[in-house]
Amino acid sequence: MTSDLAAAAPESEVVGRARQARAALRGSRSGRWRLLVTLGALSTFGPLSLDLYLPALPQLTGQLHASQLSGQLTLSASMLGLAVGQVLAGPVSDAVGRRRPMIVGVLAFALLSVACAVAPSMPVLVAARFLQGLGGAAGLVTARAVVRDVFDGAEAARVFASLMLVSGLAPILAPVAGSQLMRWTDWRGIFLVLAGLGLLLAVAAATVPETLPAPLRRVGGLRDTGRVFAELLTDRVFMGYALATGLGGAAMFTYISASSFVLQSGYQISAQTFSMIFAANAAGIMLVSQVSARLVSRFGPRRLFTVGLVSTLVGALLLTGAVLGHLGLAAVTPALFVVVASQGLVMPNGVALALAGYGSAAGSASAQFGVQQFLIGAAVGPVAGLAGASALAMAAIMVVVAGLGLLVFAVMTRPRAARHDQDHQPGGSAAWVS
Repeated sequence: MTSDLAAAAPESEVVGRARQARAALRGSRSGRWRLLVTLGALSTFGPLSLDLYLPALPQLTGQLHASQLSGQLTLSASMLGLAVGQVLAGPVSDAVGRRRPMIVGVLAFALLSVACAVAPSMPVLVAARFLQGLGGAAGLVTARAVVRDVFDGAEAARVFASLMLVSGLAPILAPVAGSQLMRWTDWRGIFLVLAGLGLLLAVAAATVPETLPAPLRRVGGLRDTGRVFAELLTDRVFMGYALATGLGGAAMFTYISASSFVLQSGYQISAQTFSMIFAANAAGIMLVSQVSARLVSRFGPRRLFTVGLVSTLVGALLLTGAVLGHLGLAAVTPALFVVVASQGLVMPNGVALALAGYGSAAGSASAQFGVQQFLIGAAVGPVAGLAGASALAMAAIMVVVAGLGLLVFAVMTRPRAARHDQDHQPGGSAAWVS
């Protein structure tokens, strides 16, 4: 079924929109890279919110006299806020443009980070984390929408991979910075640092040009928003790519949610050593995403996406074998690296494949895509938390979600695979953007 949304604007109007947006994006080489760096930075709200305070999670639960499961709920609350916030910010950005929701959301993230820092109890912190996620979601959804406003096909996959080079620095630097900050402050100080970073990102967001001109913005209010979301939810291929990407990413979120307890408590490593392992795995995402950017024109995003899902499952199976065989940290860490680094293939190609054909509703499509990622992650977090410091439970969860992701991908996206692949080749639908 060809999307009605994809045909909502006349082709000449879409071409004019794309050329205008690309001119703003690529006015000069230095200007283009500044904007890509800014969009990449706006894509870091997830890693910043989740990773910076990971080394402080045991301290946080201790000071607030809460259980390990309650600590995991601060992660899940943030993920849920990021999901719900995208549902709100995506349609709003389609109606009023990208810049205003982006700037307002980033400022809200900064203010609510302060609320997290002064939270007197775990329930208050969980609530503040949810609201903090609502604000940060605007940066995530609008950054993807800006890319989709301008690029399509394999070129969009390359740009998303380039953004991962920037946003990939967040999971590398965040736990390292968090462990170093722990030398000078506590978990409350880390949230104040998040507030400062939010203010810096708000300044950066103010430099992003508007890529959705007023004549192309969607009108119709809640009724139109409901129709758009209904079409997205009934588009089997879109949902297939969104769910498969979310399930593949859930393997990484299981690692994010459980690794601090598994590695520090189960394998008795220090917070500093944990941060180095975490950084090495995040560096793997960056490296693989850049390999994806170089290969996508030759092989197409669907094939690279397939390789990413398969390698995620393989890494999870290797981890299970390492734990069952009692092979120790020397075998566990390489398996974790495979699981995490594989997301450099899954994420940029998954989002490019899912958003293809939804240029006239890029904000809403980006929101729906993001919702799948964060809702799945929010569901996985408490399950990993219930497992405590069990490496075997962490590995088993990874195997289940990675296997489900591969199954969903195979069943839900195959009927239109040929059309999606054609859309994403250099000579396909991306050609008119040139």
